[in-house]
Amino acid sequence: MSVSLQKGQKVSLTKDNAGLSKVIIGLGWDEAQKKAGFFAKKPEPIDCDASAFALQGGKLVYKEDIIYFGNLRHPTGTIQHMGDNLTGAGEGDDEQIIVELARVPAEYDRIVVVVNIYQAVQRKQHFGMIKNAFIRLVDARNNMELCRYNLTEDYSGMTAMVFGEVYRHNGEWKFNAIGQGTNDNSVGELANRYIAH
Repeated sequence: MSVSLQKGQKVSLTKDNAGLSKVIIGLGWDEAQKKAGFFAKKPEPIDCDASAFALQGGKLVYKEDIIYFGNLRHPTGTIQHMGDNLTGAGEGDDEQIIVELARVPAEYDRIVVVVNIYQAVQRKQHFGMIKNAFIRLVDARNNMELCRYNLTEDYSGMTAMVFGEVYRHNGEWKFNAIGQGTNDNSVGELANRYIAH
């Protein structure tokens, strides 16, 4: 039974799901339909890129801990990005990140999932042009959805988004629905938020 989450709500993943060892983090979005003028050139499709930051003590320590389209697999093999979707077209998840919870090394306490719009500033695109954005966690054993967070706020002007995080607390894994818009223009700018300075 999938739990529908509100912004800021947390849910335990492993406490109620005995033996849960691997989750699929599914992310999805659709482009909101916009009316183009008669002579207006067709706008470029919005290319959203999902990334995961594996944090130690809440901080990003190594650049290899950024899992994105340019680094699809964490060095430990426990976090894997399933590849880039350039348009967000189609039903279901647009991008997926697989996390082997049971094998994530103990020093990693948090995996933050973010999405940025590729070349948002240059293309004059923002999350106000996107609808039906969601993050969901699925039990990889049986493809059962555990929880889902639909981002329903108006994120006009925001070029990136912190969707949520999977984190370890008292020996169990939990998920936190964050839904925080930012004005970062790249995965690198998003990563700077978590680097230990």
